[in-house]
Amino acid sequence: MLSELSEWFWQERLWFPEGLGWADLEDRDGRVYAKPSDLWVALPITLVFLIVRQIFERTVATPLAFLLGVKETVRLKAPHNPTLECYYCNVSKTPSQSSIGSLCKQTGSSERQIQRWFRRRRNQDRPSLLKKFREASWRFTFYLLAFIAGLAALIDKPWLYDVKEMWEGFPVLTLLPSQYWYYMIELGFYGSLLVSVASDVKRKDFKEQIVHHVATILLISFSWCVNYIRAGTLIMLVHDSSDYFLESAKMFNYAGWRNACNYIFIMFAAAFIITRLIIFPFWIIYCTWVYPVTIYKPFFGYYFFNGLLMTLQCLHIFWAILIIRIAIRFLTNNEKVDDERSDKDETDESEEEEEEVKDKNHSRKNGPMQNGHTIHNNNHRKTE
Repeated sequence: MLSELSEWFWQERLWFPEGLGWADLEDRDGRVYAKPSDLWVALPITLVFLIVRQIFERTVATPLAFLLGVKETVRLKAPHNPTLECYYCNVSKTPSQSSIGSLCKQTGSSERQIQRWFRRRRNQDRPSLLKKFREASWRFTFYLLAFIAGLAALIDKPWLYDVKEMWEGFPVLTLLPSQYWYYMIELGFYGSLLVSVASDVKRKDFKEQIVHHVATILLISFSWCVNYIRAGTLIMLVHDSSDYFLESAKMFNYAGWRNACNYIFIMFAAAFIITRLIIFPFWIIYCTWVYPVTIYKPFFGYYFFNGLLMTLQCLHIFWAILIIRIAIRFLTNNEKVDDERSDKDETDESEEEEEEVKDKNHSRKNGPMQNGHTIHNNNHRKTE
């Protein structure tokens, strides 16, 4: 059964144009070609990335955070309450008004106390600024180094300047050592992101991130197997060219460096729009969708590869809308750059601080309080 499935999966008509096959990619005359078995190398690289990330975040990111002034806010813990904890874990983190009334009767607490408990409990589960800064600094470091390495590997290659050159001699394209390591490192990194996504900071586009990571891994793996390596290196370079701007903007945002964050974000927005909405669809996808059919007849791999590229392009449009919306707010109103993908719970802490201030002001205005009610003073002096 497995052998039949493997034989069907690797049949040449699915992976290659008519008249070409796996025999064309066998090493000979000192020429080396990409092979599907090479992809297993990405597994240990993924593990290495996970280990290196832990070391980096502790030894580099944490001291850098303190150097830039990343401040941790002291969060008030919700008092232990089995009834509310059970509702929080099993029913909802944000109870409705009717549920709050029911919880008031069960616990003997006021509505305001119930709301405050749930705010504090949600804040306990929120990731800290230090955790966010560590993640951003790790991704910033990788994307910057990957972009520099990719540019160094492609700077003298003709297909960087004329994208039609990526199909010259296809599929008999010799594999270069720089291409091998560029592919394996990128594949290992995105594999580590997919493994760690469950423990990383969750944002509103969590599902889109999963789709992006899976599509990227499939795209890298498939392009390797069918020797679309020249196209793959260009796609990876385009994606790495703007991401380090975003991660650096996040770092300055968490550190409270508002102006630096805002202006770097504008640079990121410009780079993202140019690379993802202009170069990627009108140069790269055009050359993988339109030009190849002038050389060979379309086959399954052709449709599958371009389908993955179109999936990425849809995600680019989705993220571009969010980016442009933030940029317009900043340019027109000079507002602070905020990540629209962040969870709404991130406002809970400021709301609680406002309530604490109100309580204090109310206490000063009405005198001492006891169980939420003003203590009446009956020792009045009668005036004559």
